[in-house]
Amino acid sequence: MKLVFCGTPQFAVPSLERLVAAGFSVQLVVCQPDRPQGRGMELAAPPVKQAAQRLGLPVVQPEKIKKNEEFQKQLTDLHPDAIVVVAYGRIIPPWMLHLPPMGNINVHASLLPKYRGAAPIQWSLASGETVTGVTTMLLDEGLDTGDILLKRQMPIAPDDTAATLAPRLAELGADLLVETLLELKRGTLEPVPQDDSLATLAPLLKKEDGLVDFSRSAREIHNRLRGFQPWPGAYTHFRGKSLKIIAARVSDSVPQLSPGELRMSNDKLLAGCGSGAVLELLQVQPEGKKAMSVSEFISGYRPADGERLG
Repeated sequence: MKLVFCGTPQFAVPSLERLVAAGFSVQLVVCQPDRPQGRGMELAAPPVKQAAQRLGLPVVQPEKIKKNEEFQKQLTDLHPDAIVVVAYGRIIPPWMLHLPPMGNINVHASLLPKYRGAAPIQWSLASGETVTGVTTMLLDEGLDTGDILLKRQMPIAPDDTAATLAPRLAELGADLLVETLLELKRGTLEPVPQDDSLATLAPLLKKEDGLVDFSRSAREIHNRLRGFQPWPGAYTHFRGKSLKIIAARVSDSVPQLSPGELRMSNDKLLAGCGSGAVLELLQVQPEGKKAMSVSEFISGYRPADGERLG
């Protein structure tokens, strides 16, 4: 089976590696261009490009693909049986969708039709889900609306964050991709249309999503903190400056606190939330400072009962 593989971030690397290990003929790897990264803003190759080079696979990095005649001719001349798309980060144009006889096969990190969109892992955690998974589907011109091929579930641990859950889903997706392609080749897989009435959206994250709204319940705030790691994280304001909340947990304490109100309790720093719930802060990062434990924050800033976050 001749394949073209489209992917960019680390999440897509296990799928590429598993395809090669399983003996598929990956004729071309397509990823986004190198981007400036780090404090020095030096150009860095995306993880999929690095993996392709290790595997000795040819790589192209077109800036645009919708109306790129050179790229279109390159793919057309390869006559791929299927195009595999895993977190590529570009909308696949109609000409690519219709090019291979077996279609464009996508690995999506949710149990579709739930969490369609660019950030399914983050929003499943932020929404308090206890089970997630991966879905392989045939891409169409909609937003993750194509027919489902296979699904696999995975439990979400109470202490999971997006940073810990994503690698496990990437491995599960890689295995499911190989299984999907083998079944398609055998002709034993029947695509199933999605039930649009059950769809939920997982849009691209914005910096504002990390701003803590203390009128939410402590559980909601904690789930959003877990889901939005490492970016945009969770942040609020203290004494007129930004304060990142690196780690926190829902507290069993039940002091009568208004949303955002602080209270010291047995060397613990508690913040009032909606519905009378309380969040215990564990690790924070004041503006312009390094991350610190709450005990260090208390020693340095001496927050008083009744001061507020937000």
